[in-house]
Amino acid sequence: SASWENKIRRKLEKSNQQLPDDLLLGLKFIFGPSAVPALDLVDQRSVTRVVSPSGRTAYQVLGSSGKLYTCYSSCHFCTCPAFGFTVLQKSESLLCKHILAVYLSQAMGACQELTVSEEQLTSILLAEEEDEG
Repeated sequence: SASWENKIRRKLEKSNQQLPDDLLLGLKFIFGPSAVPALDLVDQRSVTRVVSPSGRTAYQVLGSSGKLYTCYSSCHFCTCPAFGFTVLQKSESLLCKHILAVYLSQAMGACQELTVSEEQLTSILLAEEEDEG
């Protein structure tokens, strides 16, 4: 993942933060229909990196529907229904647009940053589990 991020970062530095056509086509080829909506989320600065004092990290992505989803890039997981259905159940996709937006935001340096207490991060994680259960 680090080399992939570095390649994107180098490409973006050369192109003044505009995605070159070849990179955009590559993203569409690899990630299919998730690529363009993920880039829209990045453009809208919808990805927030949530960090606790101990260094635990999660990402929150404000979806196009206005719902907030929690993503974990470390274990490649998102709380959205599309991830549960197309990635986990049907294995039709590698990831959802929210996780791709997290990876792209990391690579492009476009994540918002939010520092929270350990308790706040725990409640964010537990709130998602309660929603799903």
